[in-house]
Amino acid sequence: MIKKKICMLGAFSVGKTSLVQKFVHSIFSEKYLTSVGVKVDKKEVTVGEQPIDLLIWDIHGEDVTQDISPGYLRGSSGCIFVADGTRRETLDAVTTIAQRVKNLLGPLPTVLLLNKSDLEGQWELDDNAISKLEQLGWYTLRTSAKTGVGVEEAFRQLAQALIAT
Repeated sequence: MIKKKICMLGAFSVGKTSLVQKFVHSIFSEKYLTSVGVKVDKKEVTVGEQPIDLLIWDIHGEDVTQDISPGYLRGSSGCIFVADGTRRETLDAVTTIAQRVKNLLGPLPTVLLLNKSDLEGQWELDDNAISKLEQLGWYTLRTSAKTGVGVEEAFRQLAQALIAT
C-alpha cells in the first residue's frame, strides 16, 4: 500500500481541523478547539484501483509573522491550504504560507480550499480574487466542513495528484 503524508495549512480558525474531522470521521462540531502543534489522522482512499493511506498532518494555524516548523513539513507529498471565505486576510496568509512551503520543499501537489461555503452570504472573498489565483495555477474548491460540501472531493483530488506525480 502507498502511504502519502499531506499537510493541512492555513491561518488560525479557518476550519482545518473541522475539515479533517469531516473527511476522516464524518463528524462536525461547533466547538472551536485551537490546534497546538500537530495532530495526525489517517484515512485510506482508492484512486482507480490503487489504495492509498493518506497521513493527514493537521498543523496548528499560522499567521504571516510565524514560520512553519520544517520538521512538520519534512516528508510531505502534498498540501491542502485552507482559507476562510468570511475573512479575506486568511487568503493573503495562505498565499504567504504556500510560498514558505515551496521555498522549503519545492513544488508539491496542492489544493486550496475556500472553506465555510455554508456562510457564503458573509464572504469577503470575491470571484475576481479567486479567478486570479486560479490563473496562477491554484486548484481551488469551495468547501464546508459543516455541510460536507466539497470535502471528499478535495482530498480525492489531492490523492489523484499524488498518484500522478
